[in-house]
Amino acid sequence: MASKPFHCNQISFTLSITLLSLSLIIFLVFSRSNHNIIDAFKHNPPPSNQRFRNLDLLQEDINGKKEIKIGLVNINSNEEIQYQLPGSVVSTVHVRFDRVSKKRKWEDFFPFRIDENQQNCPEIPMPALEKYQDLDVVVAKLPCKGWSGKSGMRDVFLLQVNLVVANILVESGWVTPEVKRAVYAVFVGSCGPMQEIFRCEDLLRKVEDHRVYKPELRRLKQTMLMPPGSCQLAQPYGETGKEAWRYHSADHEKLKMLKYSAFQQREAYATVLHTSEDYVCGAVALAQSIIRTNSTRDLILLHDENITPESLVGLKAAGWDTRLINGIRSPFADKDSFNEWNFSPLRIWMLTWYDKVVFIDADVLVFNNIDWLFVFPQLSAAPNDKTLFNSGVMVIEPSLCVFEDLMVKVLEMDSYNGSYQGWLNEVFTWWHRLPSQVNFLKDFEGEDGRRQEKILDEISVLHFLGLKPWMCYRDYDCNWDKEGMLRFASDKAHEKWWQVYDEMPDTLQPYCGLTEHMNWRLKKWRWIARSLKQPDEHWKIGVTDPRQYNLGA
Repeated sequence: MASKPFHCNQISFTLSITLLSLSLIIFLVFSRSNHNIIDAFKHNPPPSNQRFRNLDLLQEDINGKKEIKIGLVNINSNEEIQYQLPGSVVSTVHVRFDRVSKKRKWEDFFPFRIDENQQNCPEIPMPALEKYQDLDVVVAKLPCKGWSGKSGMRDVFLLQVNLVVANILVESGWVTPEVKRAVYAVFVGSCGPMQEIFRCEDLLRKVEDHRVYKPELRRLKQTMLMPPGSCQLAQPYGETGKEAWRYHSADHEKLKMLKYSAFQQREAYATVLHTSEDYVCGAVALAQSIIRTNSTRDLILLHDENITPESLVGLKAAGWDTRLINGIRSPFADKDSFNEWNFSPLRIWMLTWYDKVVFIDADVLVFNNIDWLFVFPQLSAAPNDKTLFNSGVMVIEPSLCVFEDLMVKVLEMDSYNGSYQGWLNEVFTWWHRLPSQVNFLKDFEGEDGRRQEKILDEISVLHFLGLKPWMCYRDYDCNWDKEGMLRFASDKAHEKWWQVYDEMPDTLQPYCGLTEHMNWRLKKWRWIARSLKQPDEHWKIGVTDPRQYNLGA
């Protein structure tokens, strides 16, 4: 009998110690930085369900609010969850929406080809947003079973849950374009929300598999105005007035007036040179082509130590603000290979003094003003192959935390082709489709491709795939002479590049000279084409390019 009081005292003592420990943990959590929060929970985390229901993760953000309304997304309606926050009355509501059809595949929303004159996206059902305009917090359980750390987030239901949360937050927080109220999202799941929708800058804290976000509503709303996949061109090209994404917001008429606004953003075009000076001439021509369209945006060029001071003089004279960077080695390349450092363009995410950057490869020319691209959110690009985008022209939003995340994922994520473009397609699986005219790939394989050559005068941006114009004689496209490169041959595209060259100041043209090795290579290809009697007979054209007589080393 004597043992019973002792047993009860032991239980009371244990409970007291447990409560004291939890109180100490909460004190540590809310008196330190986010990093300390994570460390405090790492070694002695409270039970997940208790933390989830007591709103510990949100206490410092919404403490003092008398009434708190929480929306539950992808949480079983039969599960009664009671939330508590001292001093506040907490109520919950289950967000009702129809689950996207299990027959829908990722490829349905990111098709290889679309008719850019018609808008056709499969439906991703959304809730009746007008029913959820007064929420303070949205708690969502993420369906992480369809997530693969190696191949990115390509699960339609996972995308739907992210979009539902984002649209509800916008509906609840965006009172008017000038008035916004604080709203929060709590995501539960090992995969975390999609970074294309919920920015790492908006992450308040992360504890185990719980993440709390306070989104910047202007950016989030802009992203929600985009289609649910690349199956539809991003605005402003969808002008029929019938697009589903127009009605995700009640005040779409006001947004219509604002859609071309840059929101007083700091913006720039950027390119990157690394490894060799082969693309210095291309970068000079790119800058000149942008300037001749009367663009008002900054031009910034990142380069490694392989670009000589002499070349930098020309690049600055062409219009670039040049910045030295350390290259980033590709995990998929061999040492000393030509593509060893081709992950260096990831440095554009470090340009944080700009709100948005349009990255453009140095083998691209711009023929019409494309400053309107800065309206689009990260990541916006034109299609490349299958469900993938081409990284030659991309709209990105610089961010140190995104850059740090990319550096972590360099060793974690695969690349479908071993390049940083293939790798980026695994990191940013949800992207917004720009029209092909803003990144028209110089690739004319087959009869369909040859017909495409006829639209070269209508495009705004031309991406010179294959052998580059400045590495050929100006008399004709040397892709005609090299076996396996005929798909990239186009005399019309070649002439368009040299028109820009002719408009350059005389002081810039020498940066596009031929070297002895380049000249030897061109003569070799012409000799082989003549020996094979290539049917296009470009090898018969007499070369008059004066650069062949003034060769560099």
